[in-house]
Amino acid sequence: MAMLYMPSSFPAASLEAWFKPSARSEREQALSILDRLHILASKREDDRSLSYSLIPGFQRSLRHAIEGSGTHRTFGVPASEAESGGKRLSIEFLDQHAREQWESILFFMVSGAAGFQPGSVRMDVGPGTKKLLHAGDLVRTVHGTPRITKDGFSFVLQETNAQVWNLLIIYLKMVNELGMSETEVLSFLFMLGSLELGQDYSTSTLSDTQLSMLDDLSAMGIVYRASKESRTFYPTRLATTLTSESGALPGSDIASSQKPESKAQNKGFIIIETNYRLYAYTNSLIQIAILSLFTKLQHRFPNLVSGKLTKESVHRAVQAGITSAQIISFLTTYAHPQMQKSNPPLPPTVMDQIRLWEYEGERVEVTHGYLMREFGSEAEYRDVLGYAKDLGVLIWQNDEKRCFFLNDVAQIHSYLVKKKDAKRR
Repeated sequence: MAMLYMPSSFPAASLEAWFKPSARSEREQALSILDRLHILASKREDDRSLSYSLIPGFQRSLRHAIEGSGTHRTFGVPASEAESGGKRLSIEFLDQHAREQWESILFFMVSGAAGFQPGSVRMDVGPGTKKLLHAGDLVRTVHGTPRITKDGFSFVLQETNAQVWNLLIIYLKMVNELGMSETEVLSFLFMLGSLELGQDYSTSTLSDTQLSMLDDLSAMGIVYRASKESRTFYPTRLATTLTSESGALPGSDIASSQKPESKAQNKGFIIIETNYRLYAYTNSLIQIAILSLFTKLQHRFPNLVSGKLTKESVHRAVQAGITSAQIISFLTTYAHPQMQKSNPPLPPTVMDQIRLWEYEGERVEVTHGYLMREFGSEAEYRDVLGYAKDLGVLIWQNDEKRCFFLNDVAQIHSYLVKKKDAKRR
């Protein structure tokens, strides 16, 4: 960056002063890479000293990118008055849109396992977003209902910025399947991070790939576009903070998704007693749904829900792929300020019991039976396997290794003997 606006080449002696003597090999490696990429060029001056300069084409393009000049429109094209209709949406409206869309995604992930019926709560999640969640193994469909996975549970507990980037990374992995250009997708995402919140931008300079992205990103709340025919779009705070460390949306993550008037000064809202009773000071449906994944909820009041950690509720969570470590981490992270005064915040007996319940659910069950293997062909394997399924004696199978386990082998033995005799005739 220091060389970008230099009118002349940069002396090698000055460049060497930027590096520690011990980093000589790293310096030479970096210079070699920049040379191979045609970013940096070296030359001998009249006094035989060595100097470096940026390749003119790269220097010019990087200047355009930083300044937003040239024809590439790195920072988007602000909408004209004719395109926007003379009206501009408020930042409050954009924040509300982003929050509603993102919370709908989070609630969709946790609602199925939490027992909420489809349609009982508004969940405006498009088919494209659902496909993303399934592709990233954040949810799985079980009997027609979305069920959160272990990775999905980790996802909903992250800060909103991390959630957005994780979903966008899944999106990037699917661009070839969607028939999109990876270069255009990446370019558009980086452009979004440099846009101004509250400013509307024209769609006239966007490619077909980027126009298609607008629909997908609007469904996630990353941008707002009134309709597919609209000639403008707005970046929301989810987009403008993609390349910054600031929070994406105040009140959009699990810690603060309750209404402003009910927020505590600390993000903690959970109290747990040594008898496994749990009290959560919240009115957030997302927080309630997450708690119900591993808690037997019993009562709900305007700003409070109560329940109990039970063996059955923890087993249910473990069967869904949620670990005891994740449950304990969640309860510790969002423990009430009064509980945070203790070290550890949770009663040790409660943490130990949660781990024990997980181990109980993962105990190995011993089944006596017979292992069938070393079949002569795939056809023979499939034939005997199908017969075992019809008899109802199949316990386990591995198609790759052509083997399966039975709890009764008598009828299978008779079947194989008959087949062998039939071949001899």
